[in-house]
Amino acid sequence: MKFNDLTRRKFIAAVTTTTVATALSGSVPSFAKPPAKNAGKLALQGGTPVRVKDWPKWPAVLADEKMMESVNKTTKSGIWSRIQSPTGTVATFEKEYAKLMGTEFCIGTGSGTQALATCVEAMDIGPGDEVITSPYTDFGTVSAVLTSRALPVLVDLDRASYQLDAALIEKKINKNTKAIIPVHMMGMPCEMDKIMAIAKKHNLKVIEDACQANFGRYQGKQLGTIGDIGCFSFQASKQIACGEGGAIISNNAALMDECYTVQNHGTNRKGSNVTIGPKYRMNEFEGAVLLGQIGSAKDRFQKRNDNANYLISKLKGFAGLVPQKQYTGTESAGYYHFAMSYHKEHFNNVERSKFLKAVAAEGVSLSPYIARGLHIEPWIDHIKGLREYKSMYGAARLKQYSDEMACPNCDLVCNEEMVILPGSSCLLGSKEDMDDVINAIMKVYENRDKL
Repeated sequence: MKFNDLTRRKFIAAVTTTTVATALSGSVPSFAKPPAKNAGKLALQGGTPVRVKDWPKWPAVLADEKMMESVNKTTKSGIWSRIQSPTGTVATFEKEYAKLMGTEFCIGTGSGTQALATCVEAMDIGPGDEVITSPYTDFGTVSAVLTSRALPVLVDLDRASYQLDAALIEKKINKNTKAIIPVHMMGMPCEMDKIMAIAKKHNLKVIEDACQANFGRYQGKQLGTIGDIGCFSFQASKQIACGEGGAIISNNAALMDECYTVQNHGTNRKGSNVTIGPKYRMNEFEGAVLLGQIGSAKDRFQKRNDNANYLISKLKGFAGLVPQKQYTGTESAGYYHFAMSYHKEHFNNVERSKFLKAVAAEGVSLSPYIARGLHIEPWIDHIKGLREYKSMYGAARLKQYSDEMACPNCDLVCNEEMVILPGSSCLLGSKEDMDDVINAIMKVYENRDKL
């Protein structure tokens, strides 16, 4: 049996006694399992859960003998700071990571936030300057701009991709704008061709916040290499993890020298104290943990992409939960999380929280992500009261700044739509594990009138 789009939607709405996937395709899908006892009854209401197995514990699954040996060797060596050895774990990691990313240079830092802050300072962005970025990101992105006393200007989202909307950027550019920080949310590429064209037109720097995007590629290029410079994070939840840690990559030797000096408390490679800078250095234990896993990082990256593509194929045509939009030219993603938009109108208007509770009872823990966009957080009022911001930007600009802060698409994503499956751990599972995810979602959909 074949349906056009309109007939298919009517059919799905009318039929709740058969599986959603069957309704979509007219046959039992490949992921369907033989019904168990109480299979049709929600676990939330006493039925048998779809899944009872635990998911891998991240990042504990990385702690193998190779990593332990690397950390133990560093401990015994007595070389615990990168400045003790030009061939230590940090210097070695920098070379290996640059090679993996296809860049000439890499500098390790203590975190992804530190990497971003280093780049802002190294580009001479400071008081009176403005930097355009997204409201839907970790506060570290904005904090990196504030550290140099520049002004973060937030651009609303493309609601389907959760990335800053490139079409809105030029409205926020003025004579004080110095840079754009696109954030590759979930490790999925931003619309970088348009962003780079805007940057070129207005002579702006581009710092890629690729903290969630290790190895992702867009239009033949590694994320982090498209702009002037790219930043990555190795915080405990990230796909390459060492507790805290970060990296900067670029092919621009002069800019990377500036970055090295800034993160080395203003001391250059020759040992001269030449500028203002914090100490953002990566330590040798972080380098050891990273070296212990970097050899297999690409394999895990490919596994995540394979499983993400599998989930996307199974959700194709299902309007209730739509995977994150991919821009033309997206080849792969870091998949820090596998993100989807929940559309409650296809679940009898059941609120997201009830949907998530029902799926969790089936043994699959989906969740929201960022609770509130950065455009409604109290840091905005705080900086407006600081004497340096009052002096450098003036009352009129700060009032305009507040008045233009609304980001309605970001609000919808945060409050109603965003749903994630943790990518670092869950996307390393088997195809059977991915089937559990789909079956849990579809079971809840079939029982949506009972929620």
